[in-house]
Amino acid sequence: MRRAQTQGRRAWAWRRPSPRTFGPALAAVVLAGLLVGTRGAGGQPAWRSGYDLMSRELQAMQRDESLNPGMLWVLEGQALWTRREGAAARACADCHGATPAERLRGTATSYPAWDALLDKPATLSERIAQCRTRHQGLAPSAAGGGALLALEAAVAHASRGLPMRPPDDTRLTPWRERGQVLWQQRLGQLDLSCAQCHDERAGGRLGGAVIPPGNAVGYPTYRLEWQGLGSLQRRLRNCMTGVRAEPYAAGSDEMRALEVYLAWRDRGLAVEVPAVRP
Repeated sequence: MRRAQTQGRRAWAWRRPSPRTFGPALAAVVLAGLLVGTRGAGGQPAWRSGYDLMSRELQAMQRDESLNPGMLWVLEGQALWTRREGAAARACADCHGATPAERLRGTATSYPAWDALLDKPATLSERIAQCRTRHQGLAPSAAGGGALLALEAAVAHASRGLPMRPPDDTRLTPWRERGQVLWQQRLGQLDLSCAQCHDERAGGRLGGAVIPPGNAVGYPTYRLEWQGLGSLQRRLRNCMTGVRAEPYAAGSDEMRALEVYLAWRDRGLAVEVPAVRP
């Protein structure tokens, strides 16, 4: 870099090194230099969906349910909805209507919500898992498991197009505040926070990829990278691994707090489940 400085503003051709070739501190500097973007007015990000930053082809894939691969999981969830299972031989439809849309349209817009039995916020996935255990007599489902993910997709899809409206519940306030702190906390060997990418530089580029705003309104989301549907917590853990941090455990209070904060951060944005992302 000294050579570039001594030669004024002349271009200096150099080969971009991989962060893996540097120590952690220098790697963070190199990666930060690759982050290109600007803040919105007043230093705040422009709150919009990552959908707006995708290619026309991916936007079309998400809009058209006959092309959207995430709909395979929605259809599976709708089939599970009417299937009588467990010791009680009951189906979700027995209590909640023939389809998720019949009585639960809008439900996904207000999760995570306070759960009195847990004495903490419950995500939509957790609430579905509780119902299956309590009312159908099924064994507890693993977080992100196939049946649970499909049912979550089906229930969330019933709210597609509706704006997020997180509950105005003071019991959620400390969780939301903790989630905001975690969102802004630098992590890993690359010493980067979620906010540095998804707030400060949303719409810019990291290498050749557009930096999304980091919305949660499309989860469960079909990602081309995964070739499958995945949960919000899976994506959060991927990001943490990307900055060389030890990811928070699935279902941990840290993950719970982040989900509460992201729901509040996304308020007013429309549910997109199942979203499609690169």
